[in-house]
Amino acid sequence: MQLFSARAVAAAFLFAVAMLAAACGGGPSTGSGGVDPNETAASVNGKAIKMEDVERAVKQQAQGQEAKLSALELASARLQVLQGLIEQEVMFQKAEKEGTVPTDEEVSSEFNKRMQQSQLSKDEFDRQMKNAGFDDKSLREQLKRELAIQKLVDKITSRIEAPNDAEIEQFFKGNPEMFVRKRGVRLAAIVVDPADGGEGDVTKNDAEASQRAKEILGKLQMPGSDFAALAREYSEDPSKFQGGDLGYFGEDELKQNFPQLAAGFMNPEFTVGRITNMVPINGKGYIFKLQERVEKEETLTLDSPNVRPQITKMLTDNRKQLLAASYQAIAMNEARVENFLAKKVVDNPNELSGARKAPVANANTTPAANSNGTVTDLSNSNSNTPAANAASTPKPTAPTAATPAARPSTATPRPSTPATAANANRPQ
Repeated sequence: MQLFSARAVAAAFLFAVAMLAAACGGGPSTGSGGVDPNETAASVNGKAIKMEDVERAVKQQAQGQEAKLSALELASARLQVLQGLIEQEVMFQKAEKEGTVPTDEEVSSEFNKRMQQSQLSKDEFDRQMKNAGFDDKSLREQLKRELAIQKLVDKITSRIEAPNDAEIEQFFKGNPEMFVRKRGVRLAAIVVDPADGGEGDVTKNDAEASQRAKEILGKLQMPGSDFAALAREYSEDPSKFQGGDLGYFGEDELKQNFPQLAAGFMNPEFTVGRITNMVPINGKGYIFKLQERVEKEETLTLDSPNVRPQITKMLTDNRKQLLAASYQAIAMNEARVENFLAKKVVDNPNELSGARKAPVANANTTPAANSNGTVTDLSNSNSNTPAANAASTPKPTAPTAATPAARPSTATPRPSTPATAANANRPQ
């Protein structure tokens, strides 16, 4: 069982993505596929979870594309989402018993904070909230649950002590590959997607994408322009929440993900801080900023900046994650859970079709926009060359977590296209 999958499916995902990413389209769930939204999908210690909650979470997870799923795929998605909602309900009930449910004042304070961070007008915020299937009351209730579970996990894991020097040194010696800083670059990007994916995208065709690209490039040339701020405002990619940061790419990773750009980024003549023209990759347009370049491979030591603090954080976070996972496992075992949706599948195994609906064709090209000043075109090859299927090529994952999965958070997942640097958590 994935630890706190409810975090991604329900609390953080529904609030952070719906409110901050503005990534969900359409209106409140009315029960797709003939599902009654008022039907009870499951119960936890007698508390009902309605199909309305399941459908809303499926819609969020599918990013508005749930209509393209076959009956078999939709049933699987519902069961997966429901399991997350069950876990969330179990932990929320534990939070109630442990006294970690926030006050109305705390909820309002956090609500206002996130609304400010969204940088949306009140009208736009309300529109996005409605599109996500929430009203003010239900959204505050969801936020209260998220904060309650977060405070519960903090309370449970507060007993974890920081590792001692011997443990830090043992980890350092046992993981030498983690402390080699390879030649490579750190990149940021503003992404324009001409396809109307039903995800609240602003640009929905090539003409709109071209116009938006020119607008962004023009703003980037203005004195004092802030790439990160413009990424948060204009980018149509989850990386917008990190100011467009895609992470650190070793030279080999760079060649794998951006073969037509790797040589340009590694060329010392392309100075740190410079920005590219719009570069078409896999049907989307990318404006890159070179944030950092490491010319020579470097082996870090325990005395290198940030190495000890990051090892301390890695070990502490992993211990907290294990403790929280164990606590949740016990809570799930103690809870009286009835999964009526799963029972319906078992009772009617032959009613599910595996046929997938025909996909809707999307635009495959993004026109490049020319500009002057610091904006530079690095691409010398065919602009339609995909980035080595970057999205489907996972990067090696370091055996640590910078943020414990056990801690419910509104942090947005790292961008999935192109593949991000899993070694971003490495001490650098």
